[in-house]
Amino acid sequence: MDAIACRRVTPVVIVDAIEPVLPFWRKLGAEVGIEVPHGDTLGFVVLRLGAAELMYQTVASVAGDFAAGAIARIGPLPRPTSLFVEVDSLADVEARLDGEPVYQPRRTTFYGSRETGYLDPAGNPVLFAQFLPAPG
Repeated sequence: MDAIACRRVTPVVIVDAIEPVLPFWRKLGAEVGIEVPHGDTLGFVVLRLGAAELMYQTVASVAGDFAAGAIARIGPLPRPTSLFVEVDSLADVEARLDGEPVYQPRRTTFYGSRETGYLDPAGNPVLFAQFLPAPG
């Protein structure tokens, strides 16, 4: 069977509040592409890091978007979303996120990646990886 014609897959991280996570991503140079208010706070944002895109949405905004009963079928929100972000320079990420909580100290993996993992202010693990050149 042929694969569907998929143009993009963008994670939507569901959080209690968006404002606390914005400084974390701005340290990395993220730009806010779209902001959608929900009451007196942000309900949804699109963050852009170069060609990559990431979305955050609040639990309250999700509850307003979904059909009746959908949240019950999904289960309690928010729950952690783990992100794997490939970067050109892990050292640059580490310098920019100095002081942010690290859950995975720098390591080099068997599959050729140098990685460090941080928790965003909402508690979501974000693993940054720089792939090393193949030996040879």
